[in-house]
Order: sequence, then structure tokens, then C-alpha cells
Amino acid sequence: MAPIDNAANPIAASFARWKAGFVEKAVAKGFDRGFVEAQLAGVEPSSAILNQDTRQPEFSKPIGDYVRTAASPVRAAEGIRRKNAEPHMAAIEQKYGVPAEIVVAIWADESGFGKVQGNHDVIQAFATLAFEGRRRDWAEAQLLAAFTMIRDRGVPREKLKGSWAGAMGQTQFIPEAYLRLGQDGDGDGKVDIWSSDADALASAANHLAQEGWRRGESWAVEVIPPPGFDYSVSESEKHPPAWWQAKGIRRADGRSWSAADQVSEAVLLVPAGANGPAFLAFPNHFVIRRYNNSIAYALSIGLLADEMRGEPPLARAWPQETPLSRGQRTDAQTALLSLGYPVGKPDGLIGAGSRDAVRQWQKKNGLTADGYLTPALIEKLKAEAAAMKPAAPAQAPVKQPSGR
Repeated sequence: MAPIDNAANPIAASFARWKAGFVEKAVAKGFDRGFVEAQLAGVEPSSAILNQDTRQPEFSKPIGDYVRTAASPVRAAEGIRRKNAEPHMAAIEQKYGVPAEIVVAIWADESGFGKVQGNHDVIQAFATLAFEGRRRDWAEAQLLAAFTMIRDRGVPREKLKGSWAGAMGQTQFIPEAYLRLGQDGDGDGKVDIWSSDADALASAANHLAQEGWRRGESWAVEVIPPPGFDYSVSESEKHPPAWWQAKGIRRADGRSWSAADQVSEAVLLVPAGANGPAFLAFPNHFVIRRYNNSIAYALSIGLLADEMRGEPPLARAWPQETPLSRGQRTDAQTALLSLGYPVGKPDGLIGAGSRDAVRQWQKKNGLTADGYLTPALIEKLKAEAAAMKPAAPAQAPVKQPSGR
């Protein structure tokens, strides 16, 4: 092999050094050197993957827009057709205890029922992410798992195609998840999450089952809080439905709670604020979030499944929302931090900690404490934070030389 000219191509030289070091790690884990080098032959870092990994969207898509798209009537109709056409679906539901509609909703959201699986080389994706270094240990573990898929599970190297982040197949599994959770749903002795609908669906169902899916319980139920309700308890208090009912919360559909739900505990969610729909989220909602840790994702999966089952539409529609820019979200976190709320390093990603801080600030200021950021609320936060800043010290006057 010709020596690499470090001065001419420093990125290639740096990647070659990472690759050489990783080959040694793989050999130490029991992989044959020639096998590892063959899998990495010709692999180079992908600038497209690096750009995806470091890019944050400039604007945050409002949750109502996300859910309306992901849980649309058109998608529900196709989901029903796909569910009814899959001969192994009933057996999958019975074996894993996860409703068929939930599994099919994941199939819809992850790959459009298998139509959009991604065409990135998974080995290149994880090699690029490992080389970049931000998540090196994780990416290298996925590479080793991918090598195990090839060596021990008989998965052809060319089959390893997926998203830029290395998620593969119709239900988007990373290699470690494939090895741990992949299932042979059609009984042919292989786990083919790319080409076999049954294998992909069984694997997704097993994923949820292993994360603790509770048979017979709801995932979430839309509820109507009473006027003047104290929303500061949302996302924090966890209680049985009777506790929430005593606080004035009622089911939007007017039904009674099932026996399973009555003895479970639920958390109140108001993802679009007090003016949007509210939900009591049961443990199964959080199991869905183990598949993808996003409230919007979990709501989309559950609501799409509900629509496929013929449940009525939401009683309270999603409000018209204004997208927030990354800068606005970062400004809100910066203001909260300066006001003494521990939100961590401002990064424009509004998670549970940031929402809790917003609720605390809203309650302190006599506002509806729903944790929901709007452009107007961000301006109030910034104004209060600016008012708290100490005034700059006055500069001493410049002494003028005396005339003589």
C-alpha cells in the first residue's frame, strides 16, 4: 500500500489511523484480521453523513403538524390494508402481546411500510460516525455488531443498507438491536428485516415486548382538564386515573376506564400547551418512546393505531402553531439558565428538563404553567433575564490635563 501523504490529504490520513486502530480492536474481540480488513476495504468517511450528524434543523416542526402528517387518514387506510394482508400478523400479535395496529404504525412511520429504508452503506455510516468521534464508542460497537451479522448470522455484506445513522430495514434497527431483538416472523429460518414484512413486524413487536409492553393496557387516552387546571403537574406527577379524575380530569370520549387502566398509573401530557389536546399517558406510551424517544413520535404511533382501530378523532384539535427557530429555542434556554433554572447547556433542543423549567417560571409569574414555548413567551423570558443583569459599572471620567 502506498504511503498516505498527510500534508496533501489530512482527513484521509486521520481516517486511516482510526481504521488501523479499530482493526486492532476488532481483532482483540476475536475477529479475523483479514475478515475485518475486507469489510472495511474501500470505506471512506462520508461528508454527507457527517453533515447529517452535526446538523440541527433551523426550525422545529410544530407537534400538531408532525402528528397530522404521521397519523393521517390516508396512512391509516393503507395501514389497515397492510395489516389485513399480512398472513403472520395475528400470530405476531398473539406471541408478543403488542396490538397489531401499534406494530403496523411503527412500520408506517419508520419506512412508509418498507418503501423508504435508506440506501447508505451501514458499514460506511458507522465508520464515519466512529471517525468523527462524538459517539465513537457507540459507533464502533455497532460496527462490531454488523461484523457479527455478516460472520455469524449469514447476512450478506451488500444487504447492510439503511439510514445515514445506520438504522436498517423496514422497522429501522441498528445492528446491536438486530442481534438482540431480530425475529424470524415468517418461519424460514432467517431474520430478514429488509425483504420480509413478517420478520420486520415480528422484530418491532419483540422490541416493544422486551421493553415492557403491558398487554391489555392503553397507550394513552385523550382527556379534558377543567377550567383553571394547574398544568404544572404535567410530565411529572404519575397517578391512577381515579386520582386525575378527582382533579377534574375527564375522558374526552366519555367512556369508563378499563380494569387494566384503573390499576395502572398515567402521566398528563399537554404537548401543544393548554390550548391543545391533553392525554393521560400510560406505561405503554413510554415503551413506544424506547423505540424513538420523542413525544411527537409516540403520539403519532398511538394515534395512527387508534385511527386504524376506528377510534373517534381527537375532541380537541391541534392548534395553529408558529415554528420556533433554533435561535429562539436557544434564547429561551439561555434566559432560563440566567434566571436560575438548571436547563443544562443551551442547545436549542427542548426536552423534558427545559419544559419543566418553563413550567416553573410560568407558575412563578402567574401564567398558565403548561411548559409550552411560544414566540411571545420567549420574548417575556428574554426581557426578564435582561432586567436581571447587573448594570455595567460607570466609567470614571477622563481626567483632563490642567492648562498652564
